[in-house]
Amino acid sequence: MRLLPAPGPARILTLGTLVKTVGRGLWLVASALFLTRSVGLSAAEVGAGLTVSALVGVLASAPTGYLADRVGPRGTQIGALVAAGMLTAGLVAVRSFPAFLLVGAATALADAADRGARGALIAGAIPADQRVRTRAYLRATTNVGISVGAVLAGFAIAADTRAAYVALVLTAATASLAAAAVLTRLPVVPPVAAPAHGPRLVALRDRPFLAFTVLDGLMSMHFGLLNIALPLWIAGHTRAPAWAISGVMLVNTVMVVLFQVRAARGTENVTGAARASRRAGVAIAAACVLFAVSGGLPTVAAVGLLGCGALVHVIGELWHSAAGWGISFGLAPEEAQGQYQGAYSMGYELGKMLAPVVVTSLAIGWGVPGWLLLGGLFLLLGALMPPVVRWAARSRLAQRQERQERAVPV
Repeated sequence: MRLLPAPGPARILTLGTLVKTVGRGLWLVASALFLTRSVGLSAAEVGAGLTVSALVGVLASAPTGYLADRVGPRGTQIGALVAAGMLTAGLVAVRSFPAFLLVGAATALADAADRGARGALIAGAIPADQRVRTRAYLRATTNVGISVGAVLAGFAIAADTRAAYVALVLTAATASLAAAAVLTRLPVVPPVAAPAHGPRLVALRDRPFLAFTVLDGLMSMHFGLLNIALPLWIAGHTRAPAWAISGVMLVNTVMVVLFQVRAARGTENVTGAARASRRAGVAIAAACVLFAVSGGLPTVAAVGLLGCGALVHVIGELWHSAAGWGISFGLAPEEAQGQYQGAYSMGYELGKMLAPVVVTSLAIGWGVPGWLLLGGLFLLLGALMPPVVRWAARSRLAQRQERQERAVPV
């Protein structure tokens, strides 16, 4: 795999993503400690604030994507990154829960605008047959950037002082502003005129697309398996050593960086993408079985099964991500890519909200039966994707024929 896409918009997007995600990695690793040890919030207040922010992000996804269509995705994304950088820097002045809630909600709004605009920008600046490949590069780059940021955050955590945490927050803010500067090198993608008649937020009225969004969002709960359920499972329900937690994370990161672009092959059209989603469900279900069986086995066997499970899981993750991009781009009308990509991101945000409760309740609360139930759920979600995509394709064909009939004079 090439380290960078060919020169042009895809490479600029990749470089901007690398800069932005270094800052994101800084924030993800150290945010909880900064908010509790430096700002003085309780863990419950941090959790409540993050939940409210996530809800704002879900609700704002389609409207901000619509905004990107109307005013142009390049300007919208640059503006969102600038706003996010300034708001992140503003966290230095936060001293109370209401202030944290306000800044967090505003940042979630900026992040939602960033997501919708990025999808519309890819659709407008990248040829249709290269969009999924470009998203694959961006995801691999995201993993690199977050890993670098996580390593850098370790210095602030080791110092554990107000000054160190403030420096970390300001560095993360600077990364967002620097990413905005990188994206100014992109060509301008012209805005799309609003439809003369009918509803504006058509993505939220597109039932087949919303069905896909919900299925894909529920499938994205599998990210919580690796980040939430598996560390707790390894620590409390297996004989594997604690370093196995880092080991499975490392397997995931390396595989995504090396193979996400390759895994995206064949998902450029909605039919191939739907098949990839079905394969993803099978792979993630198999991983759940391997994780379940690792409980109670001797150390060597447990580590081996956990490693195999992590490998199978990341294969499913690669297919799932590529499938979502191919379907979301393929089903979205060209004149409404922003709001459709924003609506698509709602599914991921929904899955992120549900995952902590679902995966811990089943995998940790129920043990082996819970893991098997989760596996069955992911298997079902993957199997449902092809018929839902066929429904959406039929719906678009019927709409196209209806428009053609209206255009024929009588």
